[in-house]
This record gives sequence, structure tokens and C-alpha cells, in this order.
Amino acid sequence: MELWLIWLIVAVVLGGVEIFTFTTAFGLLGGAALITAGSAALGLPVLAQVVVFALGCAAGLVLIRPVVLRHMHQAPAQRFGVDALVGKRAYVVREVTGLGGLVRIDGEEWTARAYDDTVVIPAGAAVDVMEISGSTAIVYPRE
Repeated sequence: MELWLIWLIVAVVLGGVEIFTFTTAFGLLGGAALITAGSAALGLPVLAQVVVFALGCAAGLVLIRPVVLRHMHQAPAQRFGVDALVGKRAYVVREVTGLGGLVRIDGEEWTARAYDDTVVIPAGAAVDVMEISGSTAIVYPRE
């Protein structure tokens, strides 16, 4: 069997292992084996192929893997659910105090309390949603 074909089989096997592990390491090793298969097809001696494989592995693990891991572990760019409501503008439907009230956020009515217990926010005023506590929006008057 030709040596380039062996390297190609190793690359495919490592790529298959990567599909089941999601570590990026096996995929990078498979890429290095694929590059080595190309160098073997060009007729490089075995020692040179091993050096190409080692350099490909080192380059992948040192240069590419940290970038891939950083992108895999990033927090999602969008907030969902009630977390997406924090920071939005709302409008007071029924007067809001430290004890209760009603606001409209993106067309939905929410029970609300004032962020500052001493503040009374009249109906029709614009407020900012500071947090969501259960099903109650904690709001602060917009200035």
C-alpha cells in the first residue's frame, strides 16, 4: 500500500473521531495527516513526512486550537426570554409605586414595582426596565 494512502486513511479516521468528541484536537491532527498525505504523494522521504506531520500538529495545536476554543466558549450574543427585557423602555399603564403597578413592555402588560420605593411614577410615563423578578418588572423613571 502506498504511504500517501496510509496518511489519507489516518486523516479520515482522525476526522471521524473529531466528529464524536468535539475537542478540535483530533480534527487538527487529521488536518496535519492530510497535509502529510500530500507531501507523501509528492515523494518526500518518510523522515521528511514525519517532520511535516509534527510541524502540522504543532502549528494546529498552538495557533488554531486556542482561537477555536475561544469562539466555542463565548457567551451567546443575544439574550432570550425575560433577560432580553432588561434595559428596554416601558410605558406605565397604571401608576407604579414601590408596592405595585402596571407597565407595557413591547406590547405586553407586566406587573411592576418602582426600583426606588419612595418614587411614584404616574400613568403614561416612560420607564426603563432595571430587572425582572419573577413576573414583576422592576422599573426606574426615564429622564
